[in-house]
Amino acid sequence: MQNPLDRRDFLKTVGATGIAATSAMAAKSSSKTSGRVIGANDRINIGVIGCGGRGAYDASAFDAFGKKTNACQLVAACDVYEKRKNRVAERYKVKGYLDYRELLNQSDLDAVIIATPDHWHGKMAMDAMDSGKDVYLEKPMVHTNDEARQLVATVKETKRILQVGSQTTSADIWWKAKKAIADGMIGQMIESQGSYHRNGTEGEWNWPIDAAAGPEGKGDDYIDWNMWLGSQFKLAPKRPWDADRFFRFRKYWDYSLGIASDLFYHVIAPLNICWDEPQFPTKVMATGGIYVFKKLPDGRPDREVPDTFHLLAEYAKGHSLVLSSSMANDTHIPGMIRGHEGTIIMVEHGQFERNVPYITVKPQVKNMRENGQVKQVAIGGDAYEKKFGLKDIQIPIDQKDMMEAHIDNFLSCMRSREKPHLDVETGARAVVVINLAAQSYREGRTLYWDEKHWKASDKPIKA
Repeated sequence: MQNPLDRRDFLKTVGATGIAATSAMAAKSSSKTSGRVIGANDRINIGVIGCGGRGAYDASAFDAFGKKTNACQLVAACDVYEKRKNRVAERYKVKGYLDYRELLNQSDLDAVIIATPDHWHGKMAMDAMDSGKDVYLEKPMVHTNDEARQLVATVKETKRILQVGSQTTSADIWWKAKKAIADGMIGQMIESQGSYHRNGTEGEWNWPIDAAAGPEGKGDDYIDWNMWLGSQFKLAPKRPWDADRFFRFRKYWDYSLGIASDLFYHVIAPLNICWDEPQFPTKVMATGGIYVFKKLPDGRPDREVPDTFHLLAEYAKGHSLVLSSSMANDTHIPGMIRGHEGTIIMVEHGQFERNVPYITVKPQVKNMRENGQVKQVAIGGDAYEKKFGLKDIQIPIDQKDMMEAHIDNFLSCMRSREKPHLDVETGARAVVVINLAAQSYREGRTLYWDEKHWKASDKPIKA
């Protein structure tokens, strides 16, 4: 199996030519990347890698969809923790593995769900595609921008289907908003805003710890800690067993970016769908801190990532992105996109993963005096007023289950070989701003993104 680190080295040698350089790689093909041709009536065989909370949920959702539609079935499960692996394998009566590479060698496998800690996403997805599998890859897609670049290249090279698992992007709301913006209902786009707020009394991600589990555990308590770290693949530093890091990985930079990668992806990905096209940022800055959840009961630091985090980004087309979040206060900011001629409010309650009955377009108006009378007119002029009027417009939203819709889209694209709703290139544009924001926070500086070379700089990029 090809090691994706080889691809990383290759990309570094052709960095000056950007994504287009991957065309040289696309010429390379082998029987490994062909995959099974799936007929319209064939059931798609799915394996799940990572059987923790999210992986178990994904397995359940795919299984339910398969029973409802006969479109897919689970055939394999993998986790480095014996208890989690056995629990999912036994529930669905499928083969179980401790090593994902053995799962990828299962001959009847068509696709994998990857729901591991973030630092494994890139390598596992590339290995899966190199072995001819399509991929449902949980958000935030990857852990680094270098991995994002490699993943874009691998999808092009192998021609596999990759859907990023931010299921909200298959909700009707974003596509209705996209059409409203394309129809001219807000005019020139100026700013997108959103938030993700929670208020748990013990802080976010402090999930329960199985005290008996670990690398010395027997039977169901065994955890392959060295494999989980991935230090042999340069994915994270080698270190002694740490139960807090394993069970609560989202609090540590080595494996996650906390709020930025776990939560903001569900905001930035759908906004990229609303815009006229998915976009890389040109400038990113972030701030925040660990304001509340500072120490564990034993006095050790509770987390490395902030419990409060704010992001500001600028885009080349002349608009900004403003995001706010805290794990110590659950009051949201409405999700909206402001334009010069109107504002579209997609999520009045501010919770991007919840359905809404409608979205609201609010025309921008001004008062003017005519013949001694004051009247309202549209900022967009007579043509705007004739087309859209001056009053708020409510656009109904289909109330379909977004997870079911996202699975359906992924499986349908596996058959048609069309791009899914959250394809790798849209996913990359969302994850880059997240990774830059985390870097900005950690380094205390504003960062500028060089889209052509996939590099960050502390100075503006010359056109």
